[in-house]
Amino acid sequence: MKRVFADLHLCPRINDRSTTSQIIDKAAKLGYHQIAIPLNPRICNEEIAKLWKSFNKSEVDCATRIDLRPRNQNELTHQLRRLRRKFEVVCVACQNKAVARQAAKDRRVDLLNFPLLDFRSRYFDRAEAELASSSLAALEIDIKPLLVLKGPPRIRLLSSLRREAALAEKFDVPIVVSSGISAERLLRKPREMAALASLFGLDEDSALKAVSHSPNAIIKRNREKLDAKFVGPGIRVVKEGKDC
Repeated sequence: MKRVFADLHLCPRINDRSTTSQIIDKAAKLGYHQIAIPLNPRICNEEIAKLWKSFNKSEVDCATRIDLRPRNQNELTHQLRRLRRKFEVVCVACQNKAVARQAAKDRRVDLLNFPLLDFRSRYFDRAEAELASSSLAALEIDIKPLLVLKGPPRIRLLSSLRREAALAEKFDVPIVVSSGISAERLLRKPREMAALASLFGLDEDSALKAVSHSPNAIIKRNREKLDAKFVGPGIRVVKEGKDC
């Protein structure tokens, strides 16, 4: 079966229309079928439609994404209540342990993302993995630092990622490998991304799943939920009217 490759974390400056268009076009040429770009939480649906129309001439499937950076649990709950039904992909940047724990157990969260260079703030431990295994959250790992870091920082990052990937697999937490890039020159083909994932312990099948099936499943699940005909898991409105 043909794989549908996705990169859920392209990070161009959205106001720079030319650069953003170039990155999206390059992603399509490299073999990506779905992408997501973090957007401003105040953006309206009409503006989103205009953005995609102006950016995307390559027919790649663009998903809407929001990156939440709450300072505490209450702020996270408030942001999720306000924004969950507006975006197709919701990521929480876990900057402290309390936020990380709350995000891991909240079924409205799609992705858990941790500071890449502050190794003491990477809170994906056994307790975090156990909580995430009972929700829908996936561990997102950005590849960009592996392309730009050198020496001890890169070694320390790989050590952390190996530990986290092993925990995620042990507790059946999905892993999503994204690029996290803001420059076109750092884009890599999907299978090259999967090859880089082998550096932190993913086998070939798991690595390919992390750049295809796992991100695809997030977009599909949330688009179904955001559809006006969605009632609940497995329940949809097929037809309305007096003759139903």
